[in-house]
Amino acid sequence: MNEDHPKIKFGKTGILIINLGTPDSTNWWDIRKYLKEFLSDRRVIEVNPIIWQIILNLFILTFRPAKTAKAYKKIWRKENNESPLLFFTREQAKKLNNRIKNERLVVDFAMRYGNPSISSRLNKLKDDGCEHIIILPLYPQYAAATTATVCDEVYRSLMNMRWQPSLQIIPHYESEPMYIDALVKSIEKKIKEITWKPDLIISSYHGIPKSYFDKGDPYQCYCQKTTRLMSEKFNKIEIKTTFQSRFGPQEWLKPYTDKTLESLPKQGIKNLLIICPGFASDCVETLEEINMAGRESFIKSGGKNFDLIPCLNDSSQHIDLLQHLLKRYIY
Repeated sequence: MNEDHPKIKFGKTGILIINLGTPDSTNWWDIRKYLKEFLSDRRVIEVNPIIWQIILNLFILTFRPAKTAKAYKKIWRKENNESPLLFFTREQAKKLNNRIKNERLVVDFAMRYGNPSISSRLNKLKDDGCEHIIILPLYPQYAAATTATVCDEVYRSLMNMRWQPSLQIIPHYESEPMYIDALVKSIEKKIKEITWKPDLIISSYHGIPKSYFDKGDPYQCYCQKTTRLMSEKFNKIEIKTTFQSRFGPQEWLKPYTDKTLESLPKQGIKNLLIICPGFASDCVETLEEINMAGRESFIKSGGKNFDLIPCLNDSSQHIDLLQHLLKRYIY
């Protein structure tokens, strides 16, 4: 053996759970940096990249950061100065690691946009002796703009490694029975907590442009499937699918969540619960867009009662689900 050869760790398996991402802070420059990375992804924005970069840098990144910062400030966790999404994703990784309790398994987390980056976490896992890495994108319903772009970034990171670990990626889990059961139990828990009876439950998913669906993206089908399976298991109150978070002039998947919230009171729906099954952790889209802006819109339009069912976050049932998804890939 060559004594000059550096010691190399080996023999471990790494588990990397990956969420969308978050700005490092609520200041304008951190928000702008995050938006630039996110909106420069060609999986997210499928238009001519030259034209889009002009629009992005001259207009969107000039005016959008202030609006986005305002939204993040409303939901920012002041006790530890971080976003809810970062907090819950870290807790998911920590609790999953504690649940598995195996010295040959290393659990970590990363963000597709922002920090900690996918590249930095993959390199750390490899340096810690992980010869095999399992990737778990925290997107129950596959879309090119979510799951696929995570895979793209993972592959790009591996392209820069001379000694690559072996790799497995866990696919979408929109119809996994444990996932559906956890969602239904979260509905039942919320109904026990409130003092009024919901007329309807809205199942709101992040939208994508309709053109993406027309090109073959299966995302809408997976969202509808999750809602159908929830409805079959919880048939006491109607559950309706809507899509949120659209931007730009083009048509997105319908019905739109914001327009639905405005119209429901006129249809006699005055008491409303909302669940967001596509989000693994509460974030600006659930806490500000739905529970603040959506609530205000619904009440102003004539609604009476409104409540948001929390995401699965770091609940024991969610950790059970993540452990179950990993089980068949761990060796």
